[in-house]
Amino acid sequence: MTAVPLSILDLAPVPSGSDAGGALRNSIDLARRAESFGYHRYWVAEHHFTDGVASAAPAVLIGLIAAATDRIRVGSGAVQVGHQTALSIVESFGLLDAVFPGRLDLGLGRSGQRRSEALAAIAAPRPAPRTESQVVDGLLIPPPFDYTAIAASPRWAVHAGLQQQPGAQSPDFAEVVDDIRALIAGTYARDGIDVHVTPGEGAKTELWILGSSAGQSAQVAGERGLPFAANYHVSPATILEAVGHYRSAFRPSEVLDRPYVLVSADVVVAPTTSEARELATPYGHWVHSIRSGRGAIPFPTPAEARATPLTAEQQAQVQDRLDTQFVGTPAEVAEHLSILRAATDADELLVTTITHDHADRVRSFELLARHWFA
Repeated sequence: MTAVPLSILDLAPVPSGSDAGGALRNSIDLARRAESFGYHRYWVAEHHFTDGVASAAPAVLIGLIAAATDRIRVGSGAVQVGHQTALSIVESFGLLDAVFPGRLDLGLGRSGQRRSEALAAIAAPRPAPRTESQVVDGLLIPPPFDYTAIAASPRWAVHAGLQQQPGAQSPDFAEVVDDIRALIAGTYARDGIDVHVTPGEGAKTELWILGSSAGQSAQVAGERGLPFAANYHVSPATILEAVGHYRSAFRPSEVLDRPYVLVSADVVVAPTTSEARELATPYGHWVHSIRSGRGAIPFPTPAEARATPLTAEQQAQVQDRLDTQFVGTPAEVAEHLSILRAATDADELLVTTITHDHADRVRSFELLARHWFA
């Protein structure tokens, strides 16, 4: 099977004993190296209110990374549109495109929806969730994780309120995407008045939609003929539904004449399987900190993780993510990625890796690239 392009998603993880400054310097260093390794894109995430992730402002971090590299595409995976206006997003990325023309990807995510909408979804009757894992074309599809406790928590409400002006409400995701497209194209008008933005109008950014389910994000990406990034590493239970819904909704556009799917995976690569598993030891603790609602903790060392083992209940809360993390030698991880690609018919793969030591994370990406592009 011919290798498809391989790209990187970076959360700017903060290791235990370090700080945000160290994490961001590590990200810039990793991006430089990723360019030399042959990776196609380098995307950064947007996360807030966590001690263990430093990527809170994607546009700022993208600018730092673009300035430190020469050729690799740099982008967001993804800007949370519920927290910003279409204008602010277009101006931010338009400014970056003016300095680094033709290298930017503007990935948009639906995160940041209105709290009332989230609570209404929780209260609505839902079918009983699938409780058994499935294997489809060799790919493990675990049962879905239930996020209702997180969405209903007081902490979540406080965090959501801090990300918007008092009384503000997030517009419909499709409306935001359309406004962004119109502002970039120079076709935006309201109340009979043409609106033009500088920088931003005419920017050569690639517009992407990111999604984790067969919901509005996949629908919007398909109907507008935009490329779609689906998150196996975040929501492995819904990956097939997400890409299937996107493809069924797809309509050719000036951007694409056929669907284009990128699929993400969480990987750890080392020279031996045992070493890779050792480096991945803290992953369950880190995922549990997120799913408990307190936010990602600084990534522990393997020894720190072993000193405070997860309880059986905590282990059950993260088992789906542990089972779908690809850990091993370059050949072993590449085989898992090939299965993921075949099962989803992906046009491109996006890998993310978190280890405590920066050198181990760099080596993981280097080993994988050498094998993948050989």
